[in-house]
Order: sequence, then structure tokens, then C-alpha cells
Amino acid sequence: MTTDVPYTTDIHPLDAPGANPFEIAREAAAQIAEKTGVARHDIALTLGSGWAKAADLIGETVASIPATEIVGFSKPALEGHVGTLRSIRLPGGKNALVIGARTHYYENHGVRRVVHSVRTAAATGATVMILTNGAGGIRETWTPGQPVLISDHINLTADSPLEGATFIDLTDLYSHRLREHARSVDPSLDEGVYVQFRGPHYETPAEVQMAKSIGGHIVGMSTALEAIAAREAGMEVLGFSLVTNLAAGIQKTPLSHAEVIEAGQTAEPVISALLARVVAQL
Repeated sequence: MTTDVPYTTDIHPLDAPGANPFEIAREAAAQIAEKTGVARHDIALTLGSGWAKAADLIGETVASIPATEIVGFSKPALEGHVGTLRSIRLPGGKNALVIGARTHYYENHGVRRVVHSVRTAAATGATVMILTNGAGGIRETWTPGQPVLISDHINLTADSPLEGATFIDLTDLYSHRLREHARSVDPSLDEGVYVQFRGPHYETPAEVQMAKSIGGHIVGMSTALEAIAAREAGMEVLGFSLVTNLAAGIQKTPLSHAEVIEAGQTAEPVISALLARVVAQL
């Protein structure tokens, strides 16, 4: 004799049939407002590998909440991401939403979940989206620990957060105005074109040379899809990469995630202070 045992399968809100990702983002924004007591955020920051300490430097933390308490957010799969949402009051009186919960494309949760944090930030009222990451550098003159402005991107995921007949101009996706502002804070900042690969494997030397031949200078596994969603939401985007290593074939030693973490930890005080100065003057 067998007994049928009932079970339930949890369906992520963004994966449910008929789900509207923008309605879920608005719901998430309302929850953030309720839990933080901050009705509107002006600036949002996604802090990738090596950038997390900037949250401690940009202003006074009003509230910090686990991202998983907010609808649509998932627990970060990657070490180096803290999994919280922080509301921070900047010295000038603006409010910043710091996103420490990034869903990467390689986690295979779908693009809606990758860009949910950005859409939520826009729904909180943020008009500036600062996206940061740790990445591999193609230019041999760059060294691990160096911050680089993202001037443009090449999306090699063969995917997009845009759904249906949605046509968005990406000509000035990484805001020239904001890059000039960042260079006014640190004139030594270099910039380059970011190439997003699918991951989670690192690129082969041949793939790095392909990226170089099509105009890329930085290779990584995030950011491009988020930037597109930010532009769709009407946000102005500023992108920063931390060169954690030179890319495969440029660097002569094997690549490892431990190396990425170590480079981020070493550079963190300097790049976090830089980002804090950039944010303070926005």
C-alpha cells in the first residue's frame, strides 16, 4: 500500500505565470519604504566584489535589512556579496539604497531575477544607478586593484531584460556626465568597454582575444543586463570595474576566485573611499 504525500513547490514571484516584474518591483519598493522608514531613495548602488566597504563611508545607515525579506530578492550565491539592503542618509540630505544582493546571470534564475534589484531601486525613486563589479582586465598596463570606469559594454549573454517590442536607446548608457563627474574626483581614472560573458567559468585566452578584437577592455559576468534595465527604467548609469586580475592569456598564471576575493580585499579601502567621494558630490 502506498500513501500519497502532499508536497508544495515554492515558485519565485517573478517566475509565476502572468507575473508582472514591474508590479513586483513596486511591491518590493513599498516594502523597503515600510521597513526602512524612508519614503524615497535618490541614488542606488550595487556593490560588487571589492566595493562593499563604500557603504560604511558614504553616510549614516538608517536601516539595514536582509534582502530575502523583500519580495523578489534571492540569497546571493557568491562569496563577497553580503545579501543586505541598506538605506543610507548622505551628508547632503539625499538617501541612497545600497544593494548587497546581486543575482548573477550564471545562476540560471532568469533575467527578471538578475535585474529585479535595479527595477526595485527605480521604483523607490532612484534616478542614478551606480553599478560596480570585480573583473578581468585586458589592457596589459592595468594592474590588479585598479578601478576603471565603464564607458560602454558588449553583451555576450545573448539575452536581454527587455520583453516584447520594447526598444531602448543605449547610445549614452554609461552616462558621460557621470563619468566626467567621477574624473573630477579622481583625474587618474581610466575607462574601458566592459564585456559580459555568461559565466560562471572564466573566459578562455581565445575568448579574451575575441573580446579585445571587438573592442572590449574588461571581461566579467555581471552589470550589462542590469545597466540595460536601469536605462529602461529611466535611470542614469555610472559603472565601475575593479580590475581584480588580468584576463586569461594576458595574465600568465591560472585564474581563481580566491585571487578575485584577495584583490578585492586589498583594494577595498582605496576604491571604497573613491566611490564615497564620488557619491558625496553627486
